[in-house]
Amino acid sequence: MDVSLPMWVLTIVVLCAFIAVDFFFGRKPHEVSLKEAGTWTVIWILLAVLFGIGIAVFGGGQASGEFFAGYVTEKSLSVDNLFVFVLIMAKFSVPPQYQSRVLLVGVLIALVLRAIFIAAGAALISTFSWVFYIFGAFLIWTAWKLIKDARSDEEEDFEENRFMKAVERRFPATDEYHGTKLTIVENGKRLITPMLIVMLAIGSTDVLFALDSIPAIFGLTQDPYIVFTANAFALMGLRQLYFLIGGLLKKLVHLSYGLSIILGFIGVKLVLHALHESGVHVPEIGIPLSLTVIGGVLVITTITSLYATRKRREGSKTGS
Repeated sequence: MDVSLPMWVLTIVVLCAFIAVDFFFGRKPHEVSLKEAGTWTVIWILLAVLFGIGIAVFGGGQASGEFFAGYVTEKSLSVDNLFVFVLIMAKFSVPPQYQSRVLLVGVLIALVLRAIFIAAGAALISTFSWVFYIFGAFLIWTAWKLIKDARSDEEEDFEENRFMKAVERRFPATDEYHGTKLTIVENGKRLITPMLIVMLAIGSTDVLFALDSIPAIFGLTQDPYIVFTANAFALMGLRQLYFLIGGLLKKLVHLSYGLSIILGFIGVKLVLHALHESGVHVPEIGIPLSLTVIGGVLVITTITSLYATRKRREGSKTGS
């Protein structure tokens, strides 16, 4: 798509307005109900669908297909990220009424940092076509690692990254939450609160997830506008999705296998595209096939996960 600077500015302003409305309704600390989470999840999905239709009207069916393929892929990877968010909330013992605020600010941090990642990725791709080989190989390796981790019986635990460890070493912190305050003054000394630490943990951890999600969406489209907007819509509904499917996460036992297939598929797509760009006559995978594979894998993964969970629960009851 040929997107002008005014259109970029308008898009960012509209997205900021959506975020401001979301922040306004969630400004008061409270436990998010399933009804509230479900309503906002539907709203964010509808906004993404309307945006995709708008792209079809003004940019054509190809661009719209790329947006929806990227949005579904990023949304799927975001669901996997929620497992880690649950671990972070548990590790820092975040009170239920503050979890919504933590996720909102954490996601905003991730959105800004991902925009930087996308700009860097777009610049690399436009300058060096061989970057597709690196992206493709990285996604195939990530797919293999996901399968390996999924087959491991070890309990998952959240480990702080180097950035978080550096923050905790350099800045004195309190042990207790003080509402939504990020810092307090105690005995004449400025201290950071656990609220700030957990927000940074959510934001910095999501940047690590971008290491596979950004190459994945560049495997579906090289349009920076579509890459950015697909990421934005996928991330902005993440907070409500956390509360909506929190209990369902444990039932999606095959999600990692499904995501590994999707990442591996996109990795192969990137390698084929790189070979094609290098003058090698190889078949390229189009957006219709990509959408079919991504959607099909997610549906099958969800069905098999729920079936396996039910069989396991029935087996436990029989055993007891």
